[in-house]
Amino acid sequence: MALRGDNVVVVPDQMKLERLLSMKGGRGETSYVKNSQAQARHARCMLHFLKETLNSMQLPPFSTDLSFTIADLGCSCGPNTLFNMDIIVKHVSKTYETSGHEAPEFHVYFSDLPSNDFNTLFQLLPPLTSNSLEESLAAIDEHQRSYYAAGVPGSFYGRLFPARSIDVFHSTFSLHWLSQVPARVTDKWSAAYNKGRVFIHGAPKCTAEAYRYQFQADLTRFLHCRAKEMKDGGAMFLVCLGRTSMDPTDQGGAGILFGTHFQDAWDDLIQEGLLESERRDSFNIPVYAPNIQEFREVVESNRSFTVNKLEVVGGGSPLVVNHPDDASEISRALANSCRSVIGVLVDAHIGEELSEELFIRVERRAVRHARELMEQLQFFHIVASLSLA
Repeated sequence: MALRGDNVVVVPDQMKLERLLSMKGGRGETSYVKNSQAQARHARCMLHFLKETLNSMQLPPFSTDLSFTIADLGCSCGPNTLFNMDIIVKHVSKTYETSGHEAPEFHVYFSDLPSNDFNTLFQLLPPLTSNSLEESLAAIDEHQRSYYAAGVPGSFYGRLFPARSIDVFHSTFSLHWLSQVPARVTDKWSAAYNKGRVFIHGAPKCTAEAYRYQFQADLTRFLHCRAKEMKDGGAMFLVCLGRTSMDPTDQGGAGILFGTHFQDAWDDLIQEGLLESERRDSFNIPVYAPNIQEFREVVESNRSFTVNKLEVVGGGSPLVVNHPDDASEISRALANSCRSVIGVLVDAHIGEELSEELFIRVERRAVRHARELMEQLQFFHIVASLSLA
């Protein structure tokens, strides 16, 4: 008997996407908590960029501002955001101490879409320690926190905070997520209709252009909102998936993750009679990896921010395995990694039962290509340090 997702509501518009899009919650085998080690490793390799960004700030003296506020945009639900916030708090505290000023109280806002698993994130929060500087600095090494925490649900493509209220904006591995799949991509009558695909890797130029335009519009809105919310002298540190190619249809590591075995797995379901091709064609992954020129053009056109640093950095593989020669472990890591970031949308589109079948086929296909996956599946990231113009 064929498995079908006929009772599932397809999510076509931006508002519904905002209500659904999230990394896989909980702490199960396919959750983001269990499959975000690669992101943690990549973030640690870029800590020197983060600290350079913090060093470029104009820190307000304690006498004029009693609090220092940090916002992590696209925080997700795993421990990586907690690690990064601890790094920022510790670094800024030491900067105040070195300059002879007492550090202010720290406030951290963890922000993501309302569908994010904030419960799991808050369960990972260590207990709050004393307000004294000495105990606060020591607490970071003792699995306590030295900042007040709050969750802020909402899209970072709109306003989230009061004007001039944030000292540091931090966002890693989030800005490549678009606010929506471009309407033309799922329009059967459009030249940009992405027929036969669920991602833009290898798609026609006009399809990729629709994605590129959506990315530019989204990043423009993001910068416009942050310019209103950031305090004078503040800083913003951003990391997103990037690519080295000038061709937007070549999405690099994201293309391999979403455009090869994952794509083929959808085709398997269709060939086996488990899914209609139109249902596949109405699903597209709302991700775009820009190149550095595209990113810079948006920032410079917006004119709200000055670019202090903008680089493309090799991020390595998203697959974390204990045995690099074990094809079954590699294929399972690929399927779990893919499912942890896109599984929620797949579940909503075709149902959990068919989704399970889909990722089983992703894993099966990856077994046959394990060696090339370990060699070729490499990510690049755009790292940006910005301040108000």
